[in-house]
Amino acid sequence: MSERHRTPYADVLEIMGWTPLVRLNRVTDGARTPVYGKCEFMNPGGSVKDRIGPAMIEALEASGELKPGGTVVEGTSGNTGIALAMAAAIKGYRCIFTMPDKMSSEKVKLLRAFGAEVIITPTAVPPDHPDNYVMKAKSIAKKTPGAVLANQFYSAANPAAHERSTGPELWEQSAGRITHFFAGAGTGGTITGTGRYLKSRNAEVQICGVDPEGSMIAPFFNTGEAVEGHPYKVEGLGNDKIPDTLDLDVVDEYVTVSDGDSFRMARRLTREEGLFVGGSSGLIVQAAVRKAQELDDPDAFVVAVLCDWGEHYLTKAFDDDWMRENGFLERPRRRTVADLLAARAPGAPSLLSATPSTSVQMALSTMSSHGVSQLPVLREGSCVGSVRESGLMRAVLEDPALLQRPVEAVMEGPWPVVSAAADADEVSRLLRTNAAVLIGGADGFEGIVTRYDAVGALTRGRG
Repeated sequence: MSERHRTPYADVLEIMGWTPLVRLNRVTDGARTPVYGKCEFMNPGGSVKDRIGPAMIEALEASGELKPGGTVVEGTSGNTGIALAMAAAIKGYRCIFTMPDKMSSEKVKLLRAFGAEVIITPTAVPPDHPDNYVMKAKSIAKKTPGAVLANQFYSAANPAAHERSTGPELWEQSAGRITHFFAGAGTGGTITGTGRYLKSRNAEVQICGVDPEGSMIAPFFNTGEAVEGHPYKVEGLGNDKIPDTLDLDVVDEYVTVSDGDSFRMARRLTREEGLFVGGSSGLIVQAAVRKAQELDDPDAFVVAVLCDWGEHYLTKAFDDDWMRENGFLERPRRRTVADLLAARAPGAPSLLSATPSTSVQMALSTMSSHGVSQLPVLREGSCVGSVRESGLMRAVLEDPALLQRPVEAVMEGPWPVVSAAADADEVSRLLRTNAAVLIGGADGFEGIVTRYDAVGALTRGRG
């Protein structure tokens, strides 16, 4: 490891692999069992799929199917496409990719940045439908002269790349101490190839598959029945069929994790571990942490694949609005007028008021004595007007005789009245055009909220 990068490489393809293994600390929530993340997002294309892109293209070249100037076609969730596009850029091939419409816009833009043509297909269609992204890719490959299908779901080069690289890396990085390996399966290449190698070194290593709720792989593994799946939001893992590249005989157990738990763990990994990863990484780590807590064994060595870079999901898992819209984050509790009152500084005066007959001098004295800058003018339980210290002072400077006159002669308009349960944001809007808002109750006016109160609550809340 320490010898890497000491000399130049021929091209970007040579720097794929040998990603770091990093211990997870805070997200394990005190588990004694050590959990490590295999940082596949540190590959040059930002994902674990970097390992299979060049391998599949080289296999197609070796078989004679892909000829110079040809076109590589693939149905992808994005990351395999990026890996293929990087290899194609080096080798001079054209790329056409199909992607389901649930995939992030970041991935589409990345593929196009590499010069690939991207065709978006509907997610909610059966696997054998002509508009399914895999079926669409097959159709394009047949119709395009000089095109070949990369065929990641069937290519033996896919799991072989992991058996040749990921497995040996983990064995060396863990000094042969690895006891549990957690990975998901989109195509199954990662878990199959890595699992085969680890089992060849130690048959006791547990290979643990992790599936999104809605995928059919885990139910099939656990029951032997091919159930019909349902849509889920995590990208790149799970499937509505068993891919040829997935060897379930290598796997010891298969568990499921919900979309919400996956995305929340991805956010925790970023904020608590400094590992900026996507939802699939969160899904795998969530399962690995559960196992670590269950094992409670400091001598165990659990590894979870951190599949890809979080920047691919800024508009999804890392967007609070998207998370709330999909029910993965609780909406913040609605602030009310009562919250604004509770946030007032200790010792703030209760509701002070004047009547229409109160003299201007008395109103000014009341405001000065209590440190307030405005008063409502009340009559028979209604707000009929208001006075502000600055307005009264300006009027008195122009005509000192006003000091003895009633405030009704110079008062401004009445203030709005709301209940204590009213939305604080609505009150803030009212305060843009009113100096204060009165709080009404069953027994009359219960209090007042001023611009000072609203701004003070905001600043204290952000301190």
